[in-house]
Amino acid sequence: MNETSEKYRGLKKEIDPPKGKLGVLLPGMGAVSSTLIAGVFLVNAGRGKPVGSVTQMSRIRLGKRNENKTPLIQDFVPLAGMKDLVFGGWDIYEDHCHQAALNCGVIDKESLGFVQKELEAVRPWSAVFDPAFVKNLSGKNVKQGKSRMELAELLMRDMEAFKKEHGLERLVMCWCGSTEIYTENMDHPAFQTLEAFEAALKDDLTIIPPSMIYAYAALRMGVPFANGSPNLCVDAPALVELANKNRVPIAGKDFKTGQTLMKTIIAPGLKARMLGLTGWFSSNILGNRDGEVLDDPGSFRSKEVTKGSVLESILQGDLYPDLYGDYYHKIRIEYYPPRGDAKEGWDNIDIRGWLDQPMQLKINFLCRDSILAAPVVLDLVLFLDLAQRAGMGGIQEWLSFYFKSPMCRPDLTPVNDLFDQDNKLRNTLRIIMGEEVIDHSGLDYYEDA
Repeated sequence: MNETSEKYRGLKKEIDPPKGKLGVLLPGMGAVSSTLIAGVFLVNAGRGKPVGSVTQMSRIRLGKRNENKTPLIQDFVPLAGMKDLVFGGWDIYEDHCHQAALNCGVIDKESLGFVQKELEAVRPWSAVFDPAFVKNLSGKNVKQGKSRMELAELLMRDMEAFKKEHGLERLVMCWCGSTEIYTENMDHPAFQTLEAFEAALKDDLTIIPPSMIYAYAALRMGVPFANGSPNLCVDAPALVELANKNRVPIAGKDFKTGQTLMKTIIAPGLKARMLGLTGWFSSNILGNRDGEVLDDPGSFRSKEVTKGSVLESILQGDLYPDLYGDYYHKIRIEYYPPRGDAKEGWDNIDIRGWLDQPMQLKINFLCRDSILAAPVVLDLVLFLDLAQRAGMGGIQEWLSFYFKSPMCRPDLTPVNDLFDQDNKLRNTLRIIMGEEVIDHSGLDYYEDA
């Protein structure tokens, strides 16, 4: 075993087996959640493949290249099976999952018909909602409580009842709800410590958004939590403190699906070849509920922050000022109802080569937001459950692969390069299973020869 592997030998985990059923809790039962649930049911019925899911489709290399050891990830680490997943969640609209999927129009009606009975059985519980944080939506399926702490307790009761009703062994929560307005006051004392946060919940402090109430309820119950939106629901020091205290895994934020996924692929390539950047203009049109929410400037600001932070951390303008010290980055998102969930992203990238000669890249990505997001949610659910069974609490930076604005320790810079994130994820899996990490240097092949 080489020096690097020796360093990580003590980090191998004793992982509890994934016995019994795993409950998947989804705040927000719209396009992403209904696409995930319908997709899992269809895959389990043999009517589709989980394309886009790393946990289900990808292999992982173990040992040297010439050893040809490349098991499927799901055969290498003890993950829960797709047939062991049971779905539940909350929404401000009362539609059961089949109707929600029909409304969203992501999966065709004929395919949904094959699993209609299963989808109709998934009905949303009343949600914690505050129109001050999501201004372009309104619904009647909303919880009432005297304080935010009482609302959190109502969420915990839903979780307990769900677990009991279905005989579940474990739970995982993944926020698939709407983008809330940008939180400008994260330095408020209420967000700094768990004690202050709980006092603020009891006092019904109105600056606490609904997503934080869900996160608090999950962490109090020992339930792993992933944040698929730009909301700062588990970024508050108080919530990180609770996750560490209860040894609960957390990850976020904002699913990396369409345009930002492309940025984290293209930008590392430009940097690797030391090609300069003059400007990057990104524009999107989409017509689903997410687009309607983002039509509000406050919610758009939250999305703009997570989408805008990616290039800076990848290109490192402070280290390469001649190449990336002064580029123009513009992001636009336009609500266009005729497109529904079929989002279109345009990118114009002005780059510079030898002797600063100008060149351009044009990207036109006609994507399906929920089709890209559904396998991300599946992977996060299964990996967070794995982390919980391995005793890995707190921020799970190795899951940065799935997020636009990954959580990490406050004194560290987030890793946004997709390829570095992929290496981090795979090496973490190798480490916790007691396998050697792989650095792709390749020198040992020739030294041995």
